[in-house]
Amino acid sequence: MYDDFDRCYRAVQSKDARFDGWFVTAVLTTKIYCRPSCPVRPPYARNMRFYPTAAAAQKAGFRPCKRCRPDASPGSPEWNVRGDVVARAMRLIADGTVDRDGVTGLAGRLGYTTRQLERLLQAEVGANPLALARAQRTQTARILIETTELPFSDVAFAAGFSSIRQFNDTVRTVCDMTPTMLRQRARARFGRGEGGAGALSLRLPVRTPFAYEGVFGHLAASAVPGVEEVRDGAYRRTVRLPNGNGIVSLTPQPDHVQCRVILDDFRDLSTAIARCRRLLDLDADPEAVVDALGADPDLNVLVAKAPGQRIPRTVDEHELALRVVLGQQVSVKRARTYAGRLVAAYGQPVTDSSGGLSHAFPSVAQLADVDPAHLAFPKTRQRAVLTLIRAIADGDVTLDPGCDWNSTREQLRAIPGIGDWTAEVIAMRGLGDPDAFPVTDLGVQLAAKQLGLPSGQRALTEHSRRWRPWRSYATQHLWTALDHAVNQWPPKEN
Repeated sequence: MYDDFDRCYRAVQSKDARFDGWFVTAVLTTKIYCRPSCPVRPPYARNMRFYPTAAAAQKAGFRPCKRCRPDASPGSPEWNVRGDVVARAMRLIADGTVDRDGVTGLAGRLGYTTRQLERLLQAEVGANPLALARAQRTQTARILIETTELPFSDVAFAAGFSSIRQFNDTVRTVCDMTPTMLRQRARARFGRGEGGAGALSLRLPVRTPFAYEGVFGHLAASAVPGVEEVRDGAYRRTVRLPNGNGIVSLTPQPDHVQCRVILDDFRDLSTAIARCRRLLDLDADPEAVVDALGADPDLNVLVAKAPGQRIPRTVDEHELALRVVLGQQVSVKRARTYAGRLVAAYGQPVTDSSGGLSHAFPSVAQLADVDPAHLAFPKTRQRAVLTLIRAIADGDVTLDPGCDWNSTREQLRAIPGIGDWTAEVIAMRGLGDPDAFPVTDLGVQLAAKQLGLPSGQRALTEHSRRWRPWRSYATQHLWTALDHAVNQWPPKEN
């Protein structure tokens, strides 16, 4: 979009917040870049330039506006919609791959050389992987500086910087202020920040409309004992992270999600935030979905009833895949029981002083020698679970934010006992493919019958083509037509 000057300029003139994250506006005379919705008076058109990302604007010598905070706006929904290598790279960078494995590791995950990947990213988003990772580190650092009382040394390493000097230099260059000045300014405007040792309270921005009841209701209904719970109006869960475990508490609001994070290691903060956003599908483009699905006379009533549905996703693709296979052909309650047994037997214990969480969901490595006695369900599904664990461990199935959606579907279908329903649900909730469609899902079939949609898998699949590329969101809307616990938030007391 940033290549279309007239369209971008009209968005800036209208101060339309729906375009935040799609591009940033740079002003040549002030050397500042802003969100499209920045409340200040727009500059003359001749003084404006548009960039696809904050990293591209920073690389060109611009610093973020202190009023609209463009470096804290929701991420671009474009990377969630697309399945090409640039979008896959952007999702991996957001997950912290460059900070952990470097640009070489990122390129290796994508199957490209470093030079090829840098050329592709430079051409499309105006910045190389290091610049994009630097922009993300700076954004995380600024959030911590302004919203917590953490010492700057902790902030630097939590944000992913390798040294205090690098942290100070980067913040000063990008923000045109020292860390001390940023914190003093934030205190003057908002008071003292929250958070103590190991605990942080953050605000996760979200595009409106935001029908959070669907995503939070689904997560609550399928919560695995010990790993997830609902307490005091918040969905809470444990998270396995690169340097330790964490506990996140997510409380929905109409225009944001309040997030409280407790970490074993502050270096995992950026990754934890990215995974919380992915779990709740916060970087979706609800207006585009509403426009597309609301135009269908068969869905417009459902869409108008609760616009802004999000997909209940995951913090760990491996965990989601295993849980989906465990839940094949059984109720949500039974699937929770099966997963809870694995967690109790193989999950790593965690300490939760604020609630009832007890374990992190076990990794594939921890499940490598799983005892079939803990798989108390039919032999065919036991074999599917064990084969999936081995396939992930051996690299025969790739499940991560940067994987190719269609290739992973084929890898999953090659496993005996995994069919189209399982592959599509994993693609939808685990991988984030916006066009996944589990046509054989019982809930989808029941809702389609209620709405008078075509019956039969082939007929419904053909009918669903009019919903592309948003069939995952059409599925979520269909689920909302059912009288089921996945649609209840806060959940009803048992």
